[in-house]
Amino acid sequence: MKVAIIGYGKMGHEIEKILVERGHTVVLTIDVDNRSEMMTKEKFEGVDVAIEFTSPTTAYDNVADCLRMGVPVLSGSTGWVERKGEIEVLCNELGGAFFYSSNYSLGVNVLFRLNRWLAKVMAGLPQYGVKIEETHHIHKLDAPSGTAVTIAEEMKAASEGRVTVPKEEIISYREGEVAGIHTITYDSDEDSLVVSHSAKSRRGLALGAVLAAEWLVGRKGVFSMDDFLSI
Repeated sequence: MKVAIIGYGKMGHEIEKILVERGHTVVLTIDVDNRSEMMTKEKFEGVDVAIEFTSPTTAYDNVADCLRMGVPVLSGSTGWVERKGEIEVLCNELGGAFFYSSNYSLGVNVLFRLNRWLAKVMAGLPQYGVKIEETHHIHKLDAPSGTAVTIAEEMKAASEGRVTVPKEEIISYREGEVAGIHTITYDSDEDSLVVSHSAKSRRGLALGAVLAAEWLVGRKGVFSMDDFLSI
């Protein structure tokens, strides 16, 4: 497939490496310094899918522009999800394809599923308090991470509001070049239950994004990792 990479930082470079390894062609690399000249209908002619990893302030416009150009787009940018509903409406109005996840790691998405099940169980055990902690590298712009926010939102929904960690109570750490650690702790006077995922590098995120992009090509609609992992 022919791919446009939007956001050519460390994640963009890792995605490019995996795309090439898997036999795909990167036809466009777009970053803040060339966006105005590269984000055009002409430049995107023949692009099968766009993979977007940028910032909370630019993600919405990037995704919306891809949809208006008729290009399927997968986004992993976090910190902008309050506008994701607008993108979903736009995608459906245009008959496009939009894929979003706050984290494309296959392991993290298994954690999401485990977290939903665990929240249902712990809803009946009020003696346990719960906290969410996340650690990332010092360059990460948003805090808490989109992954941690997703964990909290899904926990609340799965437990019908009986197990909650408000966004402002998620504990965030920024240390060195940590790829990403997310930990859920249920604690009582008698014991503690800890579930954690630790990324070893960005490669797991990049690989998951590429696999999801391969799956997205040829589809129409709004999708998530739950859709991808259900196939």
